[in-house]
Amino acid sequence: MTNWFVTKNGDLKSRWVAAFPDAQAALDLNIESRIKADDIIWLATSVQVWPELTQRLVAKGVTVVILSYAPNDREALKALDQGARGYVHTLAAVDVLKQVALVVANQGVWVGQELLSKVLGGSFKALQQRTEQGARPTAECLSLLTEREQSVAIAVTSGAANKEVARQLDITERTVKAHLSAIFKKLGVRDRLQLILKLANNDYRLNP
Repeated sequence: MTNWFVTKNGDLKSRWVAAFPDAQAALDLNIESRIKADDIIWLATSVQVWPELTQRLVAKGVTVVILSYAPNDREALKALDQGARGYVHTLAAVDVLKQVALVVANQGVWVGQELLSKVLGGSFKALQQRTEQGARPTAECLSLLTEREQSVAIAVTSGAANKEVARQLDITERTVKAHLSAIFKKLGVRDRLQLILKLANNDYRLNP
């Protein structure tokens, strides 16, 4: 696995090298031809086409982390919407960069605890509002799932862990995991966070 840092000028910061001795620098023009499926791409928002590039890289199965000099909720949500698995300050400490890499390499999402709470809470609130209003977009999305999968998906949006979902639905945790795998595949998402964003439809889908 290689950590690629894609910046406007193709440079490497000393803290990036300190965190990842194998770090490689690249420009957005040539990165797609050099990556491997298990690489982590650290993409700076100074690269003008970062949203589109993120989508293309994710489509190739690569893990993308967005680097920003001025982190903010809107940009972070946009990064997640494009498929990035992480969002962190460009000048984050070496230890933080290592933690981010560990989390995203294990299929986790890194956006910071405060923002994650906002995303989860806001998305679930939006989902509830849509349900109260008829939930046509959400109903269309859920119609792709079986009745049991729908129950699992809805339970997950409330923030319930697998053990809690199993208890609520009177099934085993193993069954919950199996249902989640099927749900993720059918809805084209990779984790709980993306599932919640999907069910909340376009409430957090931001324009470039």
